[in-house]
Amino acid sequence: MSVATKASHLSATEFPTKTVVVLGGSYGGSRAAHLLAEGIPQGWRVVLVDRNSYAVLAGHEHKAFIPYNINNITSSSLSDLPSSTITSIDEHRITLSPNLPGSQESDLDLEYDYAIYALGSHLPQPIDLWNHQKGVKSSLQPSAISTYGGTKSEGISSLQERQKRVEAARSVLIVGGGALGIQFASDIAAIYPQKRVTLLHSRRRLLPKFDEAMHEEALQGLQELNVRVILGERLDFESLQHKSMPGSLEPRVVETLSGREIPADLLLLCTGQTPNTGLLRDMDPRAVSPDTGLTHVLRTMQLCVPPPSESHKLQADDALHYLKKLTLDAEEGSESSSPSSPTSTHADIPSTSPLSSTDTLVESHLCQKTLYSNIFVVGDAADAFDAIKAGHTSYYQAEVAARNILRLISRNEKAGITDGDNLDSELEEYAPGAPAIKVTLGMTKSVYESNGVVGTKNDGVDDLNVSVMWAACGMRDASEEDMFA
Repeated sequence: MSVATKASHLSATEFPTKTVVVLGGSYGGSRAAHLLAEGIPQGWRVVLVDRNSYAVLAGHEHKAFIPYNINNITSSSLSDLPSSTITSIDEHRITLSPNLPGSQESDLDLEYDYAIYALGSHLPQPIDLWNHQKGVKSSLQPSAISTYGGTKSEGISSLQERQKRVEAARSVLIVGGGALGIQFASDIAAIYPQKRVTLLHSRRRLLPKFDEAMHEEALQGLQELNVRVILGERLDFESLQHKSMPGSLEPRVVETLSGREIPADLLLLCTGQTPNTGLLRDMDPRAVSPDTGLTHVLRTMQLCVPPPSESHKLQADDALHYLKKLTLDAEEGSESSSPSSPTSTHADIPSTSPLSSTDTLVESHLCQKTLYSNIFVVGDAADAFDAIKAGHTSYYQAEVAARNILRLISRNEKAGITDGDNLDSELEEYAPGAPAIKVTLGMTKSVYESNGVVGTKNDGVDDLNVSVMWAACGMRDASEEDMFA
């Protein structure tokens, strides 16, 4: 169904006028939409908006694109608007544009009462099929493929083009020693053992946010696959300008800042994600940190932009808090750095001066009120109290946001939503769990950390048991043929 048709359908008189809109249909957005649809009272609707209509091993590309399926939700309150791009957002309205190539349909304005912003982050090439990345790009980006518009067929074609680039390269350099870089390096080395695969990481440890045993296991797994691992060095981006002569049989060579040469016919930059928060920044620049690009949120997952009176109070509180912290540090005689040193840093000191007269937003944990109590932000877009950026994190944050919206609706309408559930209580607060992750090391081996335990497994399969994810998205018992649809 097209955007215009859907817009007409959603605006029909038989539909309610009160709306909760969920922006983004991945881990967080999908979970929030399900919880809201199951618990929202009569007279409300939930609208899910995503621009998709629906690194992969050759032959399994079709499994990476799971179609939307809202038929497994018994509630009739959920509608979806896939294949449309959100172009703007304000306090009670979003504007959508259809993704269909050559479409003559006009943009759609959708009014809402509550919103959950779950648009995540822009991944590096080649995973980012939408090609958001600016500046230096991975050389895996094909130059002769059609623009990706969010359809499954386009996505499959794009992945297959990238696979060909990997296959043709004699040497591959992966920059970045996080989960993505490790998995790229180990997968390529496992599938093409004859290639020269190098992993370059600026730190001395892989996966630095996790237990040191994760680093040790990952490093051992990479070395078993003959991946050359270089730690503590950075890529000299100027060396990327040195190209081989046409027809030359010599491999392309790049350099680190220390002058170390690395063969790199193919370059994959896995140096982090970019928060997809531009829409919120355009709505209100105070909502997004200029340093990290992350959105300030309360523990309730509400967007944190304090009203003027609250902001002025927070600046004074921050100054007092800052001075008190310096006094305590001076009394304790810190060995690492002097409290008065301009290079000292403290986790609870604002990135900007607490005495600043500007409107720069201060720490969200001190903020008690917000101008946007009806907008919630979850997942990679949120600065959520040092929570790990991962799908399961977004999932649990979305649960908090959805339940809080149901509480607010109940509070405003003085009506119960779920039998036995006290939704008139205080809003729920999110607290990050212990770091958890699973990283593949080739086609069968993996290393994981869960509840403080680090271990390895050797039970991997080519498609990563993707049928489990299909089932989680409502496509239970999907056959191989079904996954081509």
